[in-house]
Amino acid sequence: MESISPTARTRVRRRANRAAYDSATLHAIVDEALLCHLGVVVDGMPRVLPTLHVRLGSQIYVHGAPRNGTFDALRTGAPVCLTISLVDGLVLARSAMHHSMNYRSVMVYGTAREVTDVVEKRRALEAMVEHVMPGRLAEVRAPDESEIHATAVFALPISEASAKVRQGPPVDAARDLALPAWAGVVPLRLTAGRPQEASGDEAGTAAPSAALRRYMALHGTPEGAESGMDVGAVAEGRRPTAD
Repeated sequence: MESISPTARTRVRRRANRAAYDSATLHAIVDEALLCHLGVVVDGMPRVLPTLHVRLGSQIYVHGAPRNGTFDALRTGAPVCLTISLVDGLVLARSAMHHSMNYRSVMVYGTAREVTDVVEKRRALEAMVEHVMPGRLAEVRAPDESEIHATAVFALPISEASAKVRQGPPVDAARDLALPAWAGVVPLRLTAGRPQEASGDEAGTAAPSAALRRYMALHGTPEGAESGMDVGAVAEGRRPTAD
């Protein structure tokens, strides 16, 4: 199993038993998350930018408007700290101070590289669409040259990074085990609710796409139909109806 050697910045000291430095764990967390937070110093002040990302190989790609303070700082070689967090459950203990969360997180340090090669840039942008919804790229118009030119893309290598993971039940002190308070874990996960159709000349004429059907089958929940749309119909490819 390939691992990344921890550095002074990435070595986990608090609860070191929760640390992971292997690429499999790091990549899995990065791939599951839809959002990352990009931290950089801009004009002497810290700035944290939430943004969509995608991993290709051992690099994380982000994109945005070419002219903004964060990207201007990246172009100067400013150090970057990128973080990702996934919350898997609420850990409810018998004492207030022992409450926690089950989570998976990644922290990456480094210097971002602006992507200027058109082929690499297009590959990264198209991969971001696939990251949001696998199979979607084949169903929509691909980015044209002007759109690619008008978008900045940066790559950050996953070469100085660590993960931290907590899983399991609450850890109560022995003196609290007899308390009558309920203790345990409330699992949490990201689910898809009612798909909301866009307006437009062709609105209402297209059936849910194959990508959307697959996504709803994997991530949809019956509760998404509470506002009137038949989410089951979306998953099956039938035209959804509203009450």
